[in-house]
Amino acid sequence: TLDSRVAASGDLFIAVLGHQADGRRYIPQAIAQGVAAIIAEAKDEAHDGEIREMHGVPVIYLSQLNERLSALAGRFYHQPSEQLRLVGVTGTNGKTTTTQLLAQWAQLLGETSAVMGTVGNGLLEKVIPTENTTGSAVDVQHVLSGLAGQGATFAAMEVSSHGLVQHRVAALQFAASVFTNLSRDHLDYHGDMEHYEAAKWLLYSTHHCGQAIVNADDEVGRRWLAKLPDAVAVSMEDHINPNCRGRWLKATAVSYHDSGATIQFASSWGNGEIESRLMGAFNVSNLLLALATLLALGYPLADLLKTAARLQPVCGRMEVFAAPGKPTVVVDYA
Repeated sequence: TLDSRVAASGDLFIAVLGHQADGRRYIPQAIAQGVAAIIAEAKDEAHDGEIREMHGVPVIYLSQLNERLSALAGRFYHQPSEQLRLVGVTGTNGKTTTTQLLAQWAQLLGETSAVMGTVGNGLLEKVIPTENTTGSAVDVQHVLSGLAGQGATFAAMEVSSHGLVQHRVAALQFAASVFTNLSRDHLDYHGDMEHYEAAKWLLYSTHHCGQAIVNADDEVGRRWLAKLPDAVAVSMEDHINPNCRGRWLKATAVSYHDSGATIQFASSWGNGEIESRLMGAFNVSNLLLALATLLALGYPLADLLKTAARLQPVCGRMEVFAAPGKPTVVVDYA
């Protein structure tokens, strides 16, 4: 645990240098509560790898502990991201809807699906609310371990820019990574759009991202596609380069109606038509990203088309409530 307040007998307490507090200050409290061992940041305290003893409790000092924490937790929890098919979704908007669509669709194809993100963590029908989009490096590995233990074979995870910069997903083995879009947000943390983009790019530049699926309708996405020749380009605005050598998927016609949209598309895997119950152009984009991701992971196009109509709108994301003779209500609180 990273929290000395919940440390209990037999636990391993990890004392990191946080953004607001030095976790090493709480080592005495953790010892008093009976922890079995402690891993602590070595900076200004000890040499990397040095082991000391405090009141009979071993304290192992490691340098750059925050950066190494995801890998340490991964080993502790037996590499849970390798025990299921994990898809990471990053971007300013669309993360929640895209992860939900991925998890739903995979489950319709026979997987036992889970989600991790803003709405919460858990198996698709048993999501437990959480405080942060991306938990601590330890939390992420712990949750994944629990999901794998519950039988999950597929997990779709929202990956925030904060989580990337703070190394919370550094050691995860993503089967695929999806980029939705980038717009002005979180500049109080990142400072400017350049740093915000750089934070998102970490998913592809320094992580095991697996299959890369990128929204070509976004200016940042098009820049990234130029640097990711093996990525899948996804567009509903005909931003696919006609000379593109990589894989692609694009909408060829979209018809919007009161109950959703009819989407015709072409792709490297073939063409098709989907009747979607999701409202709005941005949800067409989210659905196409989910479709391209599952195709890239090897799910058959025919099976995806058969099950597409059973995808449910995401709670609170352009959710439509209608009844005969009554006004139609659209709820969107994202």
